[in-house]
Amino acid sequence: METSQDGQPAKQRGEDKEHHGSASLVWTATPGMLFQEDRWNSLHSLSLSWVFGYNSSLAVHSLMDGKEQVLLYVSSHTVVIHDVLGNRQYHLQGHTNAISCLCVSEDRRWVATADGGPDPLIIVWDSFSGIPVRTIFESHSDEGVSAIAISQDMKYLATIGAGRVQKVCVWKWTSPTEKPVCSTELKPEFGHQDYVIFNPQNRYEFVSNSKTQVIFYLWGDAGLQYGAPPLSRETFGTLVGRFSQSVFHFNNSQALTGTSAGKLVLWEEARPHGPSEELLAKPHSMGAAKVVPLQEDSLTVLQVVDSCIVTGDVKGQVTFYTGQLQILACYSHDKVGPIRSISFCKTPPDPPGDSPPSTITRSHPFITRNFILSTSDATVFRVATAGTNFEKVLEEAKEAVNAISCHPQQTLVAVGSHCGLLKVWDYQQTKYLVSRIFTKASIQCLSYDPEGYFLAAGFTDGSVHVLDAISLQSSCKEFKFSHGPVTHISFSHDSEYFATADEKYAVTVYKKALQDGIRCWEHLAGLHSHYKPIRSILFGVQLDSKEPRLLSLGEDRQLVEYDLSSSSKDHLEVLQRDRLEQVAVPLCMAWYPQLSTESFILTANNCYKMKLYNTTTKICRKTLLGPTYGSPLEKVEILPTTNTVDPQRCHLAYITKDKVGLQILPVDGNPHKSSAFICHPDGVSGLACSYDGCYVFTAGGDDCTVMKWEVNLNALDAAASLGGKDLIPFYNLLDGGREGKFFRELEDYFYYAQLHSHGIDTLEPRQVSTHIPLEEIPSVMRAIGFYPSEEEAEDMKNEVKFSKYVDTGEQVTEINLGDFIKLYINHRPAFGLSMKQIQQAFQVLGYDNENGDKVIDRGDLLLLLQHRGECMTEDELVQCLTTLLGRHPEGEGSELDTNDPSGAAALSEEQIPEEITAEIFAADILGLPIAEPERKNRTEK
Repeated sequence: METSQDGQPAKQRGEDKEHHGSASLVWTATPGMLFQEDRWNSLHSLSLSWVFGYNSSLAVHSLMDGKEQVLLYVSSHTVVIHDVLGNRQYHLQGHTNAISCLCVSEDRRWVATADGGPDPLIIVWDSFSGIPVRTIFESHSDEGVSAIAISQDMKYLATIGAGRVQKVCVWKWTSPTEKPVCSTELKPEFGHQDYVIFNPQNRYEFVSNSKTQVIFYLWGDAGLQYGAPPLSRETFGTLVGRFSQSVFHFNNSQALTGTSAGKLVLWEEARPHGPSEELLAKPHSMGAAKVVPLQEDSLTVLQVVDSCIVTGDVKGQVTFYTGQLQILACYSHDKVGPIRSISFCKTPPDPPGDSPPSTITRSHPFITRNFILSTSDATVFRVATAGTNFEKVLEEAKEAVNAISCHPQQTLVAVGSHCGLLKVWDYQQTKYLVSRIFTKASIQCLSYDPEGYFLAAGFTDGSVHVLDAISLQSSCKEFKFSHGPVTHISFSHDSEYFATADEKYAVTVYKKALQDGIRCWEHLAGLHSHYKPIRSILFGVQLDSKEPRLLSLGEDRQLVEYDLSSSSKDHLEVLQRDRLEQVAVPLCMAWYPQLSTESFILTANNCYKMKLYNTTTKICRKTLLGPTYGSPLEKVEILPTTNTVDPQRCHLAYITKDKVGLQILPVDGNPHKSSAFICHPDGVSGLACSYDGCYVFTAGGDDCTVMKWEVNLNALDAAASLGGKDLIPFYNLLDGGREGKFFRELEDYFYYAQLHSHGIDTLEPRQVSTHIPLEEIPSVMRAIGFYPSEEEAEDMKNEVKFSKYVDTGEQVTEINLGDFIKLYINHRPAFGLSMKQIQQAFQVLGYDNENGDKVIDRGDLLLLLQHRGECMTEDELVQCLTTLLGRHPEGEGSELDTNDPSGAAALSEEQIPEEITAEIFAADILGLPIAEPERKNRTEK
C-alpha cells in the first residue's frame, strides 16, 4: 500500500482533516510544491536523482506554462514531472513494469498511469503533491493495459487491456472498490485497440480505435455496451487509410477519426430511412457519415480544444479547423518531425471585454493557447501561438541507449544511442554540454581513458572512433578491424593501450603512437580468443611491475590473459587460458579491492554465485552467494571512493536484468549487505559510476533512457546492521532458522562426522571437538541434501584449507560448525534443487519416443555416466545403483555394497525401465522429491 511522508496509507489521507484536525498533504497541495527543497531525505541506498530521455511513443503533457514551464512525460516505469526553466525533476515511482499509457485530467491535477504487466497496476497520482492517491491491482490480469482515459468530471477511468481478447473496463477511481463499475470483452477481429477518450460532454460515452476499427461505448446501469460501425474503401468509394486517433465533436452529436490517408472520418447517429426501420440507440446507432479529405500527409494526432478541431501530422504540421472543418491557422517548422502528441496549456483567464481566445475578428486575429508538441523522434517543442515561435525544449535519443561512460576526473557522463546521437552532460548541474551525431552507424559502447583526455566509441558496424573528450571531434582516423558490433571498450591504466571486444568473439588491441608529434593510437593485433560471446574485457596492472595486463572473459567459461609485451603487429599473444566454471556461465568480472594480502579477480555467474580467483594462479579461492533479486548479475563495478578515513570501506555497484544495486565488500554471502531497485523493467544495458562514487548511472537499452541514482552508503550500512551480526543472517537462510528441524539435523550429521572420522567401532575414549576434518565436508553436504560434483567438493575443501595460507603459511585441516554453515549457504544452489536442470539435460541427450516424451535409453545412460563429465568407474556405478535402488543387505546400510557388476546389471534391467524420462530418473532412481504436477504426469505415463 502506498504511504505518505508521515507513514499513513493513501486511502486515509483524504480523511485526515476530518478525523485528525490537520490537513493532509493532498488537501493542502498547491501547484509547484513538488519542487520545494528538502521535502524529505531518502532512506534508500540508491534514490533516483535524474532521468535523461523519455518514452517518445507516449504523450508529453503540459502541466504549467508561463513563468514556470512544467512538463509531464514517461521514462520507462517512472513518471517525470520536469520543471524546464528551473532545471528540476520530480519522479512518480510505483510501477514495477514499463508504463504503457497515461492520461491527465483537464485541470492538470490528476494523472492516471497504467503499465504493461505482468501484474499490471493502474495508479492515479496527485500532480500537485506527487502522492499516489489510488492504486488499482489486478486490473487486467497479466496482459497489461494498452489505453487509458479520464472523464471530464475526473471521477471515472476507462481502460483497455493489452491481451489478444481485449477487456474494456470503467472504474470509479474515487471509490475504494477493487472491481470495475462495468466491463466487456472485444472480439479479436476488431484489431488492437490502443486509443480511448471520453466524451467531454457526457461521461457515460467514450470511443476507442485500433488501426482498422472504431468502437463507440455507452455505459450505465445496463452495463457497458458497444457498437463497432463498419467502414471500408467500398463504403464511400475512397481510400480511408489506417485510423490514428478519435475525438467527440463539440456539437455532442458527432465524432471524428483521423487516418493515415490525411482524411477525417465523420461519425454520427444513423437516421432511419423509412417508417419500418427502428431508431437504434447509442452506441449501436453510430455510423460513418462521410470521409473528408483534409491533406495528403498522414494524420497522427486529433484533438478538440476551445471549439477548434486540431490535427497533427507526419510532417510536423499543426492545423486548427472550425467545427465545419474550415482552416483557422497552421503552425509548422522544418525541424519538427512526425507529431506524437499535442498538449495545450491551461486556459488563461479572459480579460474583461475580450473575445474568446479562438475567435477571429478583424481586430483580433486567431490566437489560441500555447501548446507543447512531442514528436516520434524524441523531440519536444513549446509553441507560443502569439508569435508562432517553436522553442526546442527537449531533444533525446530516439533509439536504444546502450553506451554510457563517466569521466574519470570531472562530473561528466557520455551517453550514446543507436540513432548515432552522442551527448555529454554535466551530471552535477544536469546541464547538456556538447553532442555529435554519427549518421553511418549506431553507438554500442563508450569509454573514457583514465586521464580523461579521450573518449572511445564502439559502433555496431565494427568501427571504433577515438574522440577528444571535450569537443567530441575525432582525434585520429576511424578504425575498422572488428567484423561485428563492438560490445566492449577498455583502456589500460597508463592509457598506452585500449582494447575492444565484438560480437564475433574477437578481442582487438590498439597501442598509443606518435604521428607528427600528436598522440594517437594505432592497431596492434586482434584474436578470436573465445567461441561464445565475450562478457567482459579488463585491463589491470602486473603485481611485480607497472606494466598493464589484459584479460577477457567469455560465456565459454574461459578466462584468457594476453601477453601484451610479447605481442607484435597483427599477432596477439595469449599468456594463459583458464576454465573458470564447470557448469555455470560467468557473466561479468572486476578487480577485487585489496582488502587482504591476497589479490583477487571477482566474477559473477548465472547461478547467483560470486567467486574470487587468485590473480596469479587463477585458482578459485572463494565461492559466495551473490544478490538474488530475480536475475543474476550482468555487470559489476567497484564503486570509487574518496574516503581517506576508512579506505577499507568498499562497495560494489551492479546491475541485473532489470535492477541496479549496491553490495557491501568484502562479499561473504550475507544477503543483508546488498540492496537492489528496479531501474529499467525491460532490461538494463549499461552501468557506470561517477569518479567520486556519489552517483551510479544505468542505461535502459530499448527504453531510450539513462537514469542517475544518488548513492547513500549509510542507508545500506544501516540495513546490514539491522540484519544481524556474525552467524545470525546465515541461520535465517536455513530452513526453519536456528531453532528449526533442519538445523538440528545438521548438528547431528556434523557430530556424526566427528565420530566417523575417529572410527565408529572403537571403545577408546573420544576427544570431544567442535571441528570436523575437511575430508568429511562432502559427505555432510550430501547428507543434508546438497550434492556437489567432485570438482565442487574439491573447491570447498581448498577454500577452507588455504583460507589462512597467505597470512600464516599454514594449511587449515578442519572446520567448525559456524564456518560449515557459511560454506553450505554459499555453495548450495541458490534456489535449491531444480527439476529444470535434469529436464534440460534430457532435452540435449535424449530422443523423442512414441509418446513424444524426451527419453534416454537405459544402456546409453549407463555409458554416459561412465564416459562423460566426471566419469564414474564401473565399480563406482555398481555401488551407486546398488545403493540407490535399495539392494543393501539389512543392517549394512551405512557401508556401500561391493556386489559384482553382473548382479548390478541384472538389477538395473529389473528395476530401471528401458526408456528413462527426466521424471523417472529424478524420482525413481535418484529418489529426489519432485513437484506434484510432474509426479502426476509421471504416474499417468
